[in-house]
Amino acid sequence: MPGIVPPLDDLLASAHVVSLPMRVKFRGIMERETLLFQGPAGWGEFCPFPEYGDSEAARWLAAAVEAAWQGFPAPLRDLIPINATVPAVPAAKVPEVLERFGRVDAVKVKVAERGQELADDVARVTAVRDALPDAAIRVDANAGWDVLQAVQALGRLSAVGLEYAEQPVPQIEGLAEVRRRLAQQGTPVPIAADESVRKEDDPLKVARAGAADLIVVKVAPLGGVRRALDIVAQAGLPAVVSSALDTSVGIRAGLALAASLPELPYACGLGTVRLFASDIAPDPLVPDDGAIRVREAVADEGLLERYAASAERRDWWLERLRRVHALLDASTAP
Repeated sequence: MPGIVPPLDDLLASAHVVSLPMRVKFRGIMERETLLFQGPAGWGEFCPFPEYGDSEAARWLAAAVEAAWQGFPAPLRDLIPINATVPAVPAAKVPEVLERFGRVDAVKVKVAERGQELADDVARVTAVRDALPDAAIRVDANAGWDVLQAVQALGRLSAVGLEYAEQPVPQIEGLAEVRRRLAQQGTPVPIAADESVRKEDDPLKVARAGAADLIVVKVAPLGGVRRALDIVAQAGLPAVVSSALDTSVGIRAGLALAASLPELPYACGLGTVRLFASDIAPDPLVPDDGAIRVREAVADEGLLERYAASAERRDWWLERLRRVHALLDASTAP
């Protein structure tokens, strides 16, 4: 958490609430709402999903404050490898989605979508493998399976060759059990923890439980770049940097984390601006030839105005900002 929280009036003075259209449905939405503000160090993005409670959202605000008021640590690298992201689209649409990313060496494929079946997942992942025979493929279930379903699904999906499976089941104990059963049946699929890191009160619990082979770290849900770096260091596991469906402002923070890690063994899930029909930066942070070069993201006044949310939604977000700021301010009081 930041050591100093700026006054609420300073955040409100430059606050913009926007609603950006998505090219395809992602996490069940076709529009992404977010609140952006500007501080002395640059732009910050506050975009916890609407269903998240204020306590969880406080970490997202801490990350936004760090970006806008404190800035980022010195980078160790300036070119960040990026994976493509394929939402839970029909297999026939996979080539269209991949085309937006250009050349990539790694692809994350969403699976376990509510209302779909394993056959849909197999077809989608197979379509990715057919399109990119040499790419590393990882699947992300967003905790959508139970243990039996996960073991069955990963047993089938492993036929195409998986780099890892991200959060196949909800609980840490379930992750450990899936990992054990996969090893027992000889299915070579490493397990990555995402929600079991960012949504836990103790983000190191999954590492101590031996429930994952690697962890997925996202700047906003973990409370900022510096806190995420500390969690990776303490966890002692390889880390994948990913985004939370951010605009270029949020992606800039993700790039800062990826640029600051001592080691970066995996392509990062920071190419999701490609999933938006438009962004708030005139020069958006999107991958070129499988990577993004670390640079600043500046919100454009014209784009902020064009995609401004309705008055009702703006009021909702500003009231949320007031509540969450009060929590964050109280948590950093001496």
